Amino acid sequence: MKKMIVVILSVIIFSMVFSATITEIKAKGKLLVGTEPTFPPFEYVDENNNIVGFDIDIAQRIADKLGVKLEIVNLPFDSLIPALMQNKIDLIIAGMTITEKRAKVVDFSVPYFNANQSIVVREGEKFRPVKLEDLKGRKVAVQLGTTGDIVVSEISEIKVVRFQKFTDAFLELQNKRVDAVVLDEAVARAYVKKFPKFVVSAVIDTGEKYGIAVKKGNSELLNFVNNVISEMFKSPYDLLVEKWFEKAQQ
Repeated sequence: MKKMIVVILSVIIFSMVFSATITEIKAKGKLLVGTEPTFPPFEYVDENNNIVGFDIDIAQRIADKLGVKLEIVNLPFDSLIPALMQNKIDLIIAGMTITEKRAKVVDFSVPYFNANQSIVVREGEKFRPVKLEDLKGRKVAVQLGTTGDIVVSEISEIKVVRFQKFTDAFLELQNKRVDAVVLDEAVARAYVKKFPKFVVSAVIDTGEKYGIAVKKGNSELLNFVNNVISEMFKSPYDLLVEKWFEKAQQ
């Protein structure tokens, strides 16, 4: 039994430590980036069925710097970290907020985007919450595993309804089965601009920062990603912001 335990522990430790080096990524000729493409303008599927967005352009730049092809792996948001830990992907670029809990199991790049949460309700109704506490006693839809899920779950009086896709959360709001949706501000504003039947009732200053997730201990790849982000801040980053966020407001 002791031998079996040692073997199991060894497998777990090996799985945690082993991850693709830059040399191995170049050898296979592609960078595997996990995302959940229902989060415009960061990542979404366009009219030509291509996964595009702010995060995807950043992923493409990292792949270009590595000299390899970019391959986007479409996964549910709550499956991204397990996939990274199991070596099914090399990076997570998915509008993922850096949190202490997540940082215990993955390594995060330097922040590349500052974000807040927002409360969205139906247009034309009297209910206009201005803070999270106003949602007490209400049914609130969120995307599973997101920061929106985390912040509303901390308030026990809120009835949280979770979905794999934030668009399903909005469908529940449209059909009056929930009272509000809580999600990232940039995504909320882009969606409300497209569907004026909803309105952003409040923005919650949560001081969030998005980071790119790398497997724990893969300092080589993490340093490379950090260098690419640092280079982007010098010029291309502003162009990406203008490209994706001004487009979302049109």
